[in-house]
Amino acid sequence: MKVLFFWVVLLALSGCSTIKGWMGSTPEGPQPAQLAAFNETAKFTERWHASFGDSGANPFQPALTQNAVYGVSGKGELTRLDRATGRELWRVDTKLVVSAGVGSGEGLVLIGSDKGEVQAFGEDGKLRWKHTVSSEVLGVPQVADGRVIVRSGDGRITGLSVADGKQLWIYEHSTPALIVRSHAGVTVRRGIAYAGFAGGKLIAIKLSDGSLLWENTVSQPRGNTELERISDITSNPVMSDDEVCAIAFQGRLACYEAVQGNALWNREIDSYNSLFILQKNIYLSDSQSVVMALDKDTGSTVWKNEQLLRRELSAPYAQDDFVVVGDREGFLHALSRSDGRFVARIKLDGGAIEVAPVAMDKGLLVQTRSGSVYSLSIH
Repeated sequence: MKVLFFWVVLLALSGCSTIKGWMGSTPEGPQPAQLAAFNETAKFTERWHASFGDSGANPFQPALTQNAVYGVSGKGELTRLDRATGRELWRVDTKLVVSAGVGSGEGLVLIGSDKGEVQAFGEDGKLRWKHTVSSEVLGVPQVADGRVIVRSGDGRITGLSVADGKQLWIYEHSTPALIVRSHAGVTVRRGIAYAGFAGGKLIAIKLSDGSLLWENTVSQPRGNTELERISDITSNPVMSDDEVCAIAFQGRLACYEAVQGNALWNREIDSYNSLFILQKNIYLSDSQSVVMALDKDTGSTVWKNEQLLRRELSAPYAQDDFVVVGDREGFLHALSRSDGRFVARIKLDGGAIEVAPVAMDKGLLVQTRSGSVYSLSIH
């Protein structure tokens, strides 16, 4: 009841159902930064675009396989597109109110519902199995080592069999009374699943049996009010070599040894978006929509761009010479990886870009709030 009361009050105050809406501008408050002109030295080129259908209340990301792109609408329409052309190959009505998707791997395409139902389809669009977990599925289901890893809103992580969806194990983590509703899932690598939780906790569990390997505190709650003391990890941890890093909302960014969990470094910075690591740098968009590059080994600032303040940015994606972020008005911005200056911009139809672009065929794939999906190159 305390959690429910918190969200009723929060929604009444903000009029928004997401953490981005909470942190964003209001008619009376500071407004989003106006887009300034710049010298365009690169260009986005559209290769194809299609539509999965409106996302509804939850942000979705597309899933890629060797030959296909999969996406889902909030009303439960699961679609397969040809990866090369964007042509629709099939569309299935799952009859779910989808809250998380799309995951893929080992021949399965996976979605989760607001009632906790996980549905697994084959690449032919036929339902293979379904399983109901303990509460609403918020994180994208992950597939590895014969396991489907599902994270639910009550703090549980469930391991299911790829073959038939039967429960193999369940990990339970205590949840504070007040939490931020987020779509954080798990990050899987080398037989370990990493996940961030409310209260700034980062954990590592074994894929084989769900047992806990280690737990660390990325950020301690601070402040005088319950709202000020929220310090939740609301995005997926990220991996680089033998390190895992996570960032907390109203908290800190910290990196650890992936296997043992020994602390490497931390710094005071907060974000509700995920991080992106490429070579020597960590890229992020913080809670005020400042885009930053940090040194991966020390956490020191390499550069930052403050020209997109309060534009409710997506998590960044880095490729070649570029760092790419989307904003709430449907603009996609490309920044130089070397110094953070703007180099290209494109306006996509379909509303806000809430999830980070993903790599595809020497370019990127971007999904908007309305369900429009774009295959783009940048040069």
